[in-house]
Amino acid sequence: MTGATDPFSASIIPFEVPEQMRAFAEKGAAQARENYAKFKDAAETHNGTVEAVFTCASKGASEYTAKLVEFMKANTSAQLDFAQQLFGLKSPAEALELWTGHTRKQFETLQSQAKELVELSQRVAAETAEPIKASASKYYPSAA
Repeated sequence: MTGATDPFSASIIPFEVPEQMRAFAEKGAAQARENYAKFKDAAETHNGTVEAVFTCASKGASEYTAKLVEFMKANTSAQLDFAQQLFGLKSPAEALELWTGHTRKQFETLQSQAKELVELSQRVAAETAEPIKASASKYYPSAA
């Protein structure tokens, strides 16, 4: 039952896309594929960068914590030794001399420990920033 008014009949001329429109669509699809590939590459690179940053930060935090535990152990031992020495004293003058010497020694120790922690923090910060700088240098050339 195919009549001349039937829109689905074979007598209707098939629709053809003009060559210019087809070329335009193909060019657009090719550009979309290319842009997707670039985006995917950039995303994978950034994922690697973020992973490297977190690895460096985690390693640095572990080093910092280990250093703090080391300092705490040394400081606790020094305090216990000081307390033990106090019990063996016979005069207030000896106590004052011991106390002064211990305080000076602990002050110097705390200064050197603080300096070590600052150096460690700076090194960890620099190592953590390195993957970011390396990644950024790929995308943004230096302004030299």
